[in-house]
Amino acid sequence: MKAPRPIDCEYPEHFCAVVEHAAKMVRKLKHHEQRLLRKVDFVNYPSDATHRSAEITRRYSLSNPADYSSYNKQAGNLRHLAHRLALLPPESAFRRKHEDLLLEKLHDMGLLGIGGEGKGKLSDVERKITVSAFCRRRLGVVMTRLRMSETVSTANKFIEQGHVRVGTEVVTDPAFLVTR
Repeated sequence: MKAPRPIDCEYPEHFCAVVEHAAKMVRKLKHHEQRLLRKVDFVNYPSDATHRSAEITRRYSLSNPADYSSYNKQAGNLRHLAHRLALLPPESAFRRKHEDLLLEKLHDMGLLGIGGEGKGKLSDVERKITVSAFCRRRLGVVMTRLRMSETVSTANKFIEQGHVRVGTEVVTDPAFLVTR
């Protein structure tokens, strides 16, 4: 009669024996190693959340990493404001007035398009105001979209060197946001 397997698994018996052997080969951690491992969470590692910021920084050629965090904070504040306005009753004069002011301002900045009936909707603010929306209105990105330069990084170089003028003003900051 066969001896029962200590590990209950659906795999063949030789595979379970290999797993048991490998488990015995791992040494017990020393006290200071255990203390160090308590501080590290391998499931939710903090650097995993930065992939989005790295992608945006690369795509829109952000030279200052603080720009991403400031755009993210502004987008969050705008979404929070839109959510708070949406909680008010729809027939409220205060809500209608401030909703129209917010949508008009965001449209003038170029962050929102025009929704149904000739004006945007409050739900668009919660869905469409992102860091990318702010970055798409940067001068270098607008120049690239209008085919004034081949890439965003070359457009940023032109801007930094003082070759670009918006209206009568010479702009040397690539973070300049172009309005409509």
